[in-house]
Amino acid sequence: MSESPGPHRRRRGGDLPVTAIAELAGVSAPTVSKVLNGRAGVSEETRRRVEALLRDHGFRNSGSAPSSRHLEVVFHGMLSSIAMEIMRGIEEVATAHDMTFGYLDVHRRGRTGSLWVDTLLIRQPAAVIAVSSAVTPEHRETLVGNGIPLVALDPTSDLHSTPSIGSTNWSGALNATRHLLDLGHRRIGVLAGPVKDLASRARLDGFRAAMDAAGVPLDKQLLRHGLFTFEQGRDLAIELLRLPEPPTAVVCGDDLQALGVYEAARLAGRCIPDQLSVVGFDDVEQAAWCAPPLTTVRQPFAAMGAAAAKFAVALAAGETPKRTRVELATTLVVRGSTAPPASQPIH
Repeated sequence: MSESPGPHRRRRGGDLPVTAIAELAGVSAPTVSKVLNGRAGVSEETRRRVEALLRDHGFRNSGSAPSSRHLEVVFHGMLSSIAMEIMRGIEEVATAHDMTFGYLDVHRRGRTGSLWVDTLLIRQPAAVIAVSSAVTPEHRETLVGNGIPLVALDPTSDLHSTPSIGSTNWSGALNATRHLLDLGHRRIGVLAGPVKDLASRARLDGFRAAMDAAGVPLDKQLLRHGLFTFEQGRDLAIELLRLPEPPTAVVCGDDLQALGVYEAARLAGRCIPDQLSVVGFDDVEQAAWCAPPLTTVRQPFAAMGAAAAKFAVALAAGETPKRTRVELATTLVVRGSTAPPASQPIH
């Protein structure tokens, strides 16, 4: 696998980012990128001025570099086990099309604003696959405006016409909630993700649909929103378990939140699943290792990565996708963290 340069390796360009060159030249970063990569659409006077600055700071023109057979994957602080599954799917497709691929983790590298986009403008990959919240509409405009196709994998916000890959978040949460209802739970808490996150909203809607279909009113006291982290899961679950009438089960927005619920239950002296049932979402590898093993909704991350790579390869070849949104099926994986509520045994 081809990886992006480490933090101490000299950049392929020079000692300044593209944004700094653009500021010195009094032009935009995309204009600098056009000059750097020999593209049209720049006046001769501007081109000469930018070329002089690029030479002074050690940049070299990428010309027809082999990056045209290269895919870039942009992550934003994703759990390594999920990222590796996504990359496994991308590798399968990239290898089949004789393409290389690499990645940027914009969270771990501390890249904010447009700095990581500048890196991609310099590298000029055949296409970019953005995972989760790494890309905004502004980033999309910059990439696409510079001839770099973009594919979004599980986007957190609406990127309009950008081809995207996701999973069946709504039906996944629906099935998870139905599982608890079938066990006899009626007082079910829910730890949802960020309010504006598209996947989080779909999962919450699926939970509500299952409750409505079962004729079980949703108690708003049992609903909490938070980040998809262990710490948020723990803290929000502590709040739920301190209620005068705590939930007998909790549906979580992801597995990290669910593992946080495990810790909250331990601190509260609650036994899982005898006194509290817990359901996660994702099925990260740690879900099967905890005690008891976690019931969760599995997302097909490798297949999602492969589907995103197929989109990217097609776009890089100048093809127009027949559809711009693909959702792959989720699966409920029942393990040891769910059982009938102690106060309402199933007969």
